Amino acid sequence: MTAPRLLPPEFAEFENYAQTWCLATERERYAQRMSSSMSEMLPFYNAFFPQLEEAVAYCDKFPLDDMPDDAVNLLHLVYSLVTVSMSVEIFHQPKVVDSAAARIDRVKEPFP
Repeated sequence: MTAPRLLPPEFAEFENYAQTWCLATERERYAQRMSSSMSEMLPFYNAFFPQLEEAVAYCDKFPLDDMPDDAVNLLHLVYSLVTVSMSVEIFHQPKVVDSAAARIDRVKEPFP
């Protein structure tokens, strides 16, 4: 039995990343980044980053308060890419460099 499709058909090639990175909250995305190794994040970053503009353009076709579930999941994947990009491009590790025990405590999540 196969897992249910999370992303729009145009982005089906990223379904294997969706299982891990389609996370609804920033806290979940940050926790996933912190619990992932660079060897887990790099393939996601390298595969999805070149399609970022296409993914954003796809999501922009819908109003934020009336997005289909697969588009919301794609938007969550975009948010995860942003979270991962700091580790890949700047820190070269999951943790923030020279930050001690940095963490994110957002009081309210952006919509969606």
